[in-house]
Amino acid sequence: MSSIVKLFVVSPDTRSERRFDLNVTIEQLKAKLELITGIPVQNQKISLHNGDDDSQVVAQLDNDAKPLGYYSVRDFQTIKVADTNPSTSFTGQLSDVSQVEKFELSDDAYAQRTDSVLAYKQRHKVGRFASPSTEPTPEPAVNIPIGSRCEVESTEPGLNKRGTVRFVGQTEFAAGLWVGVDYDEPMGKNDGSLKGVQYFTCRPNYGVFVRPAKVTVGDFPVEEIDFDDEEI
Repeated sequence: MSSIVKLFVVSPDTRSERRFDLNVTIEQLKAKLELITGIPVQNQKISLHNGDDDSQVVAQLDNDAKPLGYYSVRDFQTIKVADTNPSTSFTGQLSDVSQVEKFELSDDAYAQRTDSVLAYKQRHKVGRFASPSTEPTPEPAVNIPIGSRCEVESTEPGLNKRGTVRFVGQTEFAAGLWVGVDYDEPMGKNDGSLKGVQYFTCRPNYGVFVRPAKVTVGDFPVEEIDFDDEEI
C-alpha cells in the first residue's frame, strides 16, 4: 500500500494539489505548508475536510508529534490552513487592506494637477468642456435659379415631371432648403401655398415643394401630349 496521499491545500490566498507522505509528522507538514501558503508555522491552524466547499471538519491536525496518517487521511481530501495572526505574516500583509495607506486628494488639489484625466479633457475640450456650437449648420450651396426649367426626380419609370422653378429657400412647414416647382402638367399637390403660406403662385395641383437634390436644372422643353381622336 502506497504511503503517498494526494491532497488539496487551501489557504486564504492559495489553492493547490500536493502529494504528502503519510509518515510525515504534523510538525514537518507545517514546515512544508509555510512554503506553500506563506503562513508561518506558529500561525497555522490546520483542519481536514472532505472538500473545498465542505465546512464540516473531519479532523483538526493539531498534534505536532502525530504522523499525517494518524488522522486517516484519504486521497483528494482538503487541508485548510487558517492564519491565526494575518498581521504578522507575509500573506496577511497582502490580503489585509486595512494596513494599506490610502492616497487621498482633495477636489481642489486634483483640479490643480496637469497630468489628470480632468486636465486632459480641459485641454482637448472633451465632454462637458467642449465649446457649445451656437452657429447653425450652414445649408449646402445650390445653383437652382428661379425661373429656370427643371426636371424633378420621379420613382415611376419613364415619367418626366418637368416644370419651372418658382421658389428656392426656407419654409415654415419644415426645416432646410426647399424648391418650389410649377409643373407643366397637373402632377403637383398645391397651388404654391402650404399650411396657409403662399410661397409662389400657380394653378391648383400644378405646384410642389421638393428638396434640391431631386431637382435637375437644364434645357427641358415642355412635354407635348399627343391625343388620339378617340381621346379628345
